[in-house]
Amino acid sequence: MSSMFQGKENRKNLALDSTALREDWYYIAGRAIAVSLVHGGPPPNFLSPTVFSLLVDGSANPVLEDIADTELLEKVKKVSESTTLEDLEKSKAPLLDYLANAGCLRPMRSVGDRDLLVHDIVMFQVIYRVQCPFQRFCEGLKTLGVLEKIQRHPDSFRPLFCFEPSPLTADLMDDLFSIHLSPEGSNKRVAEEMVVTFWRDYLQDAEEEEGPSKLQKILAFATGASVVPPIGFSPSPSIQFIHKGDDDFSCTPMFPMANTCVNCIKLPLHVSYLLFKEKFDFALGNTYGFGRA
Repeated sequence: MSSMFQGKENRKNLALDSTALREDWYYIAGRAIAVSLVHGGPPPNFLSPTVFSLLVDGSANPVLEDIADTELLEKVKKVSESTTLEDLEKSKAPLLDYLANAGCLRPMRSVGDRDLLVHDIVMFQVIYRVQCPFQRFCEGLKTLGVLEKIQRHPDSFRPLFCFEPSPLTADLMDDLFSIHLSPEGSNKRVAEEMVVTFWRDYLQDAEEEEGPSKLQKILAFATGASVVPPIGFSPSPSIQFIHKGDDDFSCTPMFPMANTCVNCIKLPLHVSYLLFKEKFDFALGNTYGFGRA
């Protein structure tokens, strides 16, 4: 949402912001992304393929839709839709000052000149105009060697920089959490195994009722993060159980508990799934401040 970026949601290009240039915010943005990735924080998966391609090898082929300025975009679309030389001249007329500043004001000798003109406009607007911000952004990404790693392993970094839908599912959540059970054959183990089925049923119901959004809430309840970090969690998320007499509880607690420092959920030992679901829903609905890590 920063003024340093513009374009469609999850497909942002760099914008030209004089204040950000003066204060060197582009460098800070690149450095913040580098530090976040190295320390297992959330990835910046909102950049356009154009920006990522520039990061990898300095070249890119932006498309018309990369132009974020809606007024300019409409004018350039009219140029791209011209079918005669007369139409091309008419559609070019409102852009004369812009074309002069962009260095691509020239006579149109045939309608075939249209595509090259549109290409020049897009290249100027999306890439050439923001060269200085881009260079400072790259300098920030060089922190901790991140830019070098991007250039060596572009396929590995592309999903971290460019948005690719990867919603949480009940099965993924189940695989993410390791379950710590009491020794086999003990009374505690029997009660825990029943609650494990409740936990898995709850994940399935969450996916069917609200989809990934509720699963993200469950993940945030346990870890403080609503998405899985690029390098995974450390320590790995886990499930433990609260028995009567544990942690000074004189009776079996009703609600699940979480310790986000160690990515752990502690489940109460209910004997009814409906009660388990009711108390877990209450816990999620009354837990604030998580999901922004």
